[in-house]
Parts: sequence; structure tokens; C-alpha cells
Amino acid sequence: MNAYRSHTCAALTAANVGETVRLSGWVHRVRDHGGVLFIDLRDHYGITQVLCDPDSPVFAQVETLRSEWCIRIDGLVKARDAALINPKLPTGEIEVFIRDMEVLGAAGELPLMVFGDQDYPEETRLRYRYLDLRREKLQRNMTLRSDVVASMRRRMWDIGFREYQTPIITASSPEGARDFLVPSRLHPGKFYALPQAPQQFKQLIMVSGFDKYFQIAPCFRDEDPRADRSPTDFYQLDLEMSFVEQQDVFDTIQPVLTGIFEEFGGGRTVDRTWPQISYRDAALWYGTDKPDLRNPIRMQVVSEQFAGSGFAIFARLLEQEGTEIRAIPAPGGGSRKFCDRMNAFAQKEGLPGMGYIFWRDGADGMEAAGPLAKNIGPERTEAIRQQLDLGVGDAAFFLGGKPKTFEAVAGKARTEIGRELGLIDENRFAFAWIVDFPIYEQDAETGRIDFEHNPFSMPQGGMEALEGDPLEVLGYQYDLACNGYELVSGAIRNHRPEIMFKAFEIAGYGEDEVRKRFGGMVNAFQYGAPPHGGCAAGIDRIVMLLADEANIREVIMFPMNQRAEDVMMSAPSEPMAEQLMELGLRVIPRD
Repeated sequence: MNAYRSHTCAALTAANVGETVRLSGWVHRVRDHGGVLFIDLRDHYGITQVLCDPDSPVFAQVETLRSEWCIRIDGLVKARDAALINPKLPTGEIEVFIRDMEVLGAAGELPLMVFGDQDYPEETRLRYRYLDLRREKLQRNMTLRSDVVASMRRRMWDIGFREYQTPIITASSPEGARDFLVPSRLHPGKFYALPQAPQQFKQLIMVSGFDKYFQIAPCFRDEDPRADRSPTDFYQLDLEMSFVEQQDVFDTIQPVLTGIFEEFGGGRTVDRTWPQISYRDAALWYGTDKPDLRNPIRMQVVSEQFAGSGFAIFARLLEQEGTEIRAIPAPGGGSRKFCDRMNAFAQKEGLPGMGYIFWRDGADGMEAAGPLAKNIGPERTEAIRQQLDLGVGDAAFFLGGKPKTFEAVAGKARTEIGRELGLIDENRFAFAWIVDFPIYEQDAETGRIDFEHNPFSMPQGGMEALEGDPLEVLGYQYDLACNGYELVSGAIRNHRPEIMFKAFEIAGYGEDEVRKRFGGMVNAFQYGAPPHGGCAAGIDRIVMLLADEANIREVIMFPMNQRAEDVMMSAPSEPMAEQLMELGLRVIPRD
């Protein structure tokens, strides 16, 4: 017999009745029933009920057990009485009478209980993460994560990709977030960086003649934490292909992710039609470039109905260049109480409020109600209703200004309205490709042109497109949204040095600076670079969706807290003086 177990705590069934077995695990809970001690013994695989009565030679020792002690027991498997069978457990038909026991690891007073569903402060959970991870939900989440990664690897190999590893210590390369810098001992005063992504290396792999690459890649970004973003590091399914166009990338990754969500989605519907929506349309219709298409609400421009109207606020607003009025339809939201509630929501988001109109039965048929309806009159109100395809019992909310000043709030309002009215199908995964991202943006104050999105994307139209208005230049860049989250980001790469130099020149970066920042890649492109493109899928977010969690820390084994601290390992920490001297560094205290 193995020194610690003959079976796991999920393996014993009625077929094992009469056998002497050995189990090891943790004391999940102890129950005293009239002198007979019942213990739920737990390991990674499941739970077995073991018991001990005063006739057992180790009864006195078993009486000392407390929750989360790690023990080994030897005992006899017996069938439970029919009335005591637990159908919820694989081991529910049997129990094990303890004949011998060894304490493998005693536990002190617990800072959090593993048994039960009690909520604990995040700091407590993260400081004692090893206890938190023993809980059933987190055991399930981490197993799911491992299984998802394994399935991703199999699926990528099955379609002809090979996995290659790229460096973890590399050069600093701005990719939209702050680098983590690593001081060099051998080169005092110089620094490496942890890669924000394997972006340049995977492109160099294509230049090297490898046709298909993938990697389960760790990425490091010094970012502010969010519920769906780790502040330090994350993992992605990273892939790149040569001799491809945008649609080839879509056709490659879609069946992989569809398979993952069907395999691990718990029976939820997985949309197989993934629409392609332009970045500008996504902003207009949904107020975000990561729309939740489970929500059927689509916003529309209704400026025409407010221009020169009796609603002076919107009418004057539309006299300014670049402004518009957008409507958020709210089917089923046609009551003053609901409209007031949504108005209060807008005020919490920092707006004065949202104008609204709702339609109800009146003495002479359907009538429009609300302050806006009175101000703009029945003809304009009716035109809005017809444009939005609304009727009795419905409402519409209105926001105005320069779109970038209110789009984010409009998107949140759309989500809140859909949630409040029960319009969102919670049992579904809805995907959409967001395409045609603008490459450049203009600073409203300085007028300076800079990159709005990935500077390494191939401009649509190539060099010719860069000769025109920069703000009209679109890139072959794309994101995949699912249920309101960005899951994938990628692009067809700019592999032509002359186009790359021109693209950076428009944003104010000379050729010398481009060569200094991205010399390795630019040099490589001068030696027969193939057209190539790819994408990266965020593993943490994918698992978060599959596990139906709202916070990404619930699917990461050892996450940081909201201040980017590892309270369990006390990181970040102050370096020792000897380390600083060896690296030629000095810490300057902040005032």
C-alpha cells in the first residue's frame, strides 16, 4: 500500500465495501453525533465521510482533530444505510470506519474557514491565499483554467501550429502601458524590460521563415488594476502567421475559441456567427469598442430632431461643430419611475442627467410624455419614435455633445438599461469582431497627431493612405469582444520599412528614433519580410467568463491586490543595500 493513500477521496464506491483502505487529506468538518465522530475528509478530488466510535483504538486521537488538519487514515469501507446515502457525492454510498490515523500536519487557528461560503475581505483572502485556494470554488476555477490551457494547446497543434518560446528579459518597447524595468548587473546604468507582449519577437519569428507560431505567453505591464485586468502580469494565447490577410486570422482563431467555449461553457449557448463591426459603428451603436451583443439595444443619432427645436440645451449644443445627439432606446422602460431611476444613474456618472421621452396610452391613443416631448413637440417626438421603432410602454434616453465626451457614459447607460429591463440573455456567449480602427488621433488642445491604436498595424491602403488626412487612415487592426469584454486583439502587421517610417513620421517620430526604438525589427524587415499577422487571446479573461466570475482575481492562482501588492509574499519589497551596490543603483525617496 502507498505510504499515504490507496485511493483518493473521490474514488470509493459501493464496489469497495469490505476493503481496507488508506486515505489522506484535510479535515473539512467534524460532527459529533452522540459520541460517534463523523469527519468529512477532503482532498483535491473530492470528499469521503470517515467516522470513528469509542471502539476504535485511535478514538482519543481523532477527538483532537480540528478543521484543516492534514491527516492519514486507515479504515474499513462500509455501506451506508439506504436512508443515509448522499447522492450529491460520488462517495455518497459508503463511509470508512477509522482503525488507524496519523496527523501529517496540524493547523493553527484559521484566519478564514475553508468549509462554507463565508465572505472575507480581499486582503485576508490574498494574505492567506493557500487557504483560500483550498475552497471548492477556487479549486474548481484553477482546474478549469488548467484544462482550458491544455485544450488551447491541443487545438493549436491540431491546426498545424507549433509552440515556440520568446525571451522574458528583453529591451524596453512602448506598447501602450508602462514597462517593468530590470537593472543589469553586467552593464551598470542600463536596464532590461519584462515584455509587455511577445509582439516584436513573434514578428521576427515570421521573418525567420517559421510559418505558424503560438505560445501560452506571460506578459508584464505596469498598469492600474481593474476587475477584468491584473495590474502586473497576465497570460495570453499568442499566435502569428505568415502570408495571411485579416480574414485568414479570423478563420483560424474562431474555431479554436468556439471549441473552448463549447467545451467549458457549461451548456451556455455559443454564438457561431461573429459579426464584423467597424470601430466607429461600435462607438456609435454601443458606446464602446467591446460591446455586449447579448443586449439588443442599439443607439442612434437623432440630431435632426433636436436641431432648431424648442429644447434649447440640445438646440444650442448642435450649433457647435462636431456635436450630436444620440438616443438610447429602452423597450419596456416606459414609466416615469424607471426614467427617473436612469436619470439618477446618469447623475452618479457625473452628468447633469439624461433627457427622456416615454410613450403611454392616452385619452386619444398613444401619447408621448416627459419634459423633452413637451419641448420639441409632437411631430419631432413621433419622428424619433418611428426611427427607434418604439411604441406604448417604451422609452428613449438622450445624450448630447461631442461624442468622445459622452460615449463612455452612454455605453454604461445602455448596459444598465438592458440589465434593469431584463433584456440581456445571461445564458449566452455573443462574439463580435471590431475592425477598422483609426491609426491616428489629434490632441484637442495642441492639435498634435499621435497614434490612437497599435502603431505596428498595416494601414489600409498602404503608403497611398498615408498621403491623405491622417485622421481618416484606418489600420488592419481588430479586437474580439465577448459579453462586454475584450478577449482578443491583433493586426495585420506593417512589414514594409518605408511604410513604417512614413507612419511614424506622421506621428512626429523621425527615422532615427524609429531605428533606435525598434532597430531589431526594422533591420529584419530589410531582408525579405513576408506579409504576416496574428492576434493574442487573454486567457485570464476567457477563464473568467467561463467560470462566470466578475473579478479576474478569482481565476488567477496568486493575484496581486488592488494596489499591485502581493501581501502573501510581501512584494514589492525594499532591496538590500548589497543588492543596490552591486547594481550601481540608489533609491531616491519621494517627498
